[in-house]
Amino acid sequence: MRVVDGVDLAVDEGEITALLGGNGAGKTTVLRTVVGLQRQLGGEVHLFGEATRAPLHQRARAGLGYIADNRSLIPALSVRDNLRLAKVDLDEVVAVVPALAGLLDRRAGLLSGGEQQLLSVGRALARRPRLLVVDEFSQGLSPLAAEAVTALLRAAAEAGTGVLLVEQVLRRALALSDRFLVLRQGGVALDGRSADHRDHPEEIERLTTAAVNGVRHP
Repeated sequence: MRVVDGVDLAVDEGEITALLGGNGAGKTTVLRTVVGLQRQLGGEVHLFGEATRAPLHQRARAGLGYIADNRSLIPALSVRDNLRLAKVDLDEVVAVVPALAGLLDRRAGLLSGGEQQLLSVGRALARRPRLLVVDEFSQGLSPLAAEAVTALLRAAAEAGTGVLLVEQVLRRALALSDRFLVLRQGGVALDGRSADHRDHPEEIERLTTAAVNGVRHP
């Protein structure tokens, strides 16, 4: 079944692009297609200038980082062992996320939601990806934890990483991103520069809360 149709987007180096929209709008489908977890029915995905249909692990080797909404951690393993399993340098991760230094021997399942997301982001950034794709980065986080993750994503962009993310908190998404796309019923309803809508997000709010097939989405 075709879920997304006519979505055209590009993420440049050092740029953060936010995908916005209500539940069922197609945001996660777009991300899964970009990273190679979902095979597209048509159209093309270009990664670093080359069209690709490679699976996720090959795209990761080419410079793609992906943080799923479930954070993809193994709860029974320590933070240290989660990082070892990912084959990333511990010192590199701690340099990116100093807050993890005192948590290396704690089981990942015992971390707070914010600590788990810091671990996921630090693990991804330690690979120095050229493109980082993040699904629902602040879901379930306290405002303080969300701010810490936001700072990491902005620092990554300032260092040259392109970031494509899904974020349900509209004002946070607009404050963090450089550009945005609003998806509605699988298509692009609005796109533009985030700075132009930060003080007046009403049009985006209307589109992201609009009724879809008779159901009003939060």
